[in-house]
Amino acid sequence: MTVPLVLAGARGHGRWHLDNIRRLQDKGVVRLAGICELTPLTAAELPDGLGTPEQSADLGALLDATGARVAVICTPIPTHTDLALTAAARGVHLLLEKPPAPSYAEFRRMADGVAAAGVACQIGFQSLGSHALPAIRTLMAEGTIGEVVGIGGAGAWARAEAYYRRAPWAGRRRLNGVDVIDGALTNPLAHAVATALALGGSTRAEDVTEVETELLRANDIESDDTSCVRVSTAQGHPVTVAATLCAEEPDEPYVVVHGSRGRITFWYRQDRVLLQRADHGPEEHEYGRTDLLENLVAHLTDGTRLLAAPEETGAFMKVVEAIRLAPDPTPLPAGSWHLLPDEQRRVVPGVDALVAAAADTLALYSELGAPWALPSAPRKEVST
Repeated sequence: MTVPLVLAGARGHGRWHLDNIRRLQDKGVVRLAGICELTPLTAAELPDGLGTPEQSADLGALLDATGARVAVICTPIPTHTDLALTAAARGVHLLLEKPPAPSYAEFRRMADGVAAAGVACQIGFQSLGSHALPAIRTLMAEGTIGEVVGIGGAGAWARAEAYYRRAPWAGRRRLNGVDVIDGALTNPLAHAVATALALGGSTRAEDVTEVETELLRANDIESDDTSCVRVSTAQGHPVTVAATLCAEEPDEPYVVVHGSRGRITFWYRQDRVLLQRADHGPEEHEYGRTDLLENLVAHLTDGTRLLAAPEETGAFMKVVEAIRLAPDPTPLPAGSWHLLPDEQRRVVPGVDALVAAAADTLALYSELGAPWALPSAPRKEVST
């Protein structure tokens, strides 16, 4: 049965959802019944083959008019909770983009409201649909790399200064008194955090016991563009993730599982895994991936387990909350970054190596001797 859906937020990253919906519509899985945007999409903005979906700036009215069973929400972070609850109140199931909310309180309001309404909700961490995750977990459980010591994550990306002018909320911690928390680890490289936590089996809020944060910025923004966190978990192994949007040479982000007798590196955007262990040659494998919208529809039609339900992202939201509660990011000192004129982006020399070293050693920037690292101890938030 083809499931009618509405897409809220069809520009920016929403264009990816439009293309994915077109792919699934061609397979007969879904039908795009409506688009919710403040300014309607033009015919040129709609991929061929999607027909003429109804358009409105009022999500509730659009859901009522179209009879949609699913809403895909890809709107600014502070709007997620209210829009999710608007859909849930109508019995409409959800694919909610990451990060699901800008604070743990808003996350709980969303998750509790969705649960009370009895609708299904999938959080848009596409990497959690990778078939590499269960394969890596099996290797870990079988002791292939010995005892798990910890998990690291590294993301060295680049964003031009224009990236922070793309929307009023971009690069902001708060806007008009409302939390946004649009930082490197909470939005563009959020997958690195969520995937590292998932590999360690630390997905629920109660799995997080402490979060240490170091938040810095080279760009003239409120939020962080160069940051790292170390998460202490109930499972007993630390999870350290380092990220920058000011890389010298941008590269694929990855997560690495450290064992007493080897390591497993997972390039989560490519579903590619490298196994390295004592007395063996390196082994590399590529895996398939289950699309999260397709998984949501399968859940509705035949009870297939959701891959990224809200409760399975509670640990990630504890990290978001620690970043929200931390002091505002520290500006990097003069001379520690420069502008690439051709690309109009800021670069922090040496940051690529520091990001990799943090994932490799599970240490924070300050512990690695970064010349611009914070002079005081990293900020700690103890989970309650």
